[in-house]
Amino acid sequence: MQYTRLGTSGLTVSRIALGCMSFGDTSRGFSQWALSEEDSQPYFAQAVESGITFWDTANVYTFGSSEEIVGRAIDTFSRREDVVLATKVFFRMHDGPGGHGLSRKAIMENIDASLKRLGTDYVDLYQIHRFDPDTPVEETMEALHDVVKAGKARYIGASAMHAWQFSKMQYVATLNGWTRFVSMQDEYNLIMREEEREMFGLLADQGVGSIPFSPLAKGRVCRPWGERTARMDVDPVGRRYDQDVDRPIVEAVQRVAEARGIPMAQVALAWVLGNPAVSAPIVGATKPHHLADAVAALDVQLTDDEIKQLEEHYQPHIPRSY
Repeated sequence: MQYTRLGTSGLTVSRIALGCMSFGDTSRGFSQWALSEEDSQPYFAQAVESGITFWDTANVYTFGSSEEIVGRAIDTFSRREDVVLATKVFFRMHDGPGGHGLSRKAIMENIDASLKRLGTDYVDLYQIHRFDPDTPVEETMEALHDVVKAGKARYIGASAMHAWQFSKMQYVATLNGWTRFVSMQDEYNLIMREEEREMFGLLADQGVGSIPFSPLAKGRVCRPWGERTARMDVDPVGRRYDQDVDRPIVEAVQRVAEARGIPMAQVALAWVLGNPAVSAPIVGATKPHHLADAVAALDVQLTDDEIKQLEEHYQPHIPRSY
């Protein structure tokens, strides 16, 4: 395993993050494809054995059960001090006034609820899951600062928004002497590269690390174009990657992988890891080889010709996660 600082902060993270949206009680809703707590156990064990110390979840993932499973997994397979634990706030958890969004009420209520589910006194990284247009950024940034000062979070991060929104929030924090974001969890993969236009330049300027979600395009770049999985039929987010315009990209990944004699996932993830803005892509695992391929991708150095093959067919897309 390789390790790096998250942006220019002092926080050291593994260069592969374990995405925990894949684990949860599906009876609560949110997703039909998440693994049960029993079925998820081998992946936590594999993460620890592989040196993956950065674990990412969110309060909304299977409406709290992902956090509960992650908290118990830390006690079972690791130690709290050995895990960089991240969770998020924004999406609706209940219908009350503090049940969603980034108001002071929502942030204060949801950090306490997350900590209770996770069974810990603090998270290492507390992230806003989206930008909240209904709450003044000053209110949000001061509340996040107070969460840090109360010892409930060590660092704060953001996820999936326009570059101008992120810049505004950072500026407000700086202007008032409040805690600044150290990370941006954004959608980035060979099929969705819009973050390269404005966000990555901003992150580099601000010393913020990117921790991309969907680095493998929901698995689309991991298998030949004609192959389908059961999840493709039940995951509406995954279906966003079913556009024929992107087929040449997947075929390019397949050619490079076959020439090297390695899985397509390793090629696609190596490309993401090669971007200097990226600190640690978030990899969700539902099969034993998923984490193994992710770790192996750290040792794949793509040539300039291979990178050209992978990038030359890209077509602009409207960002779909915000």
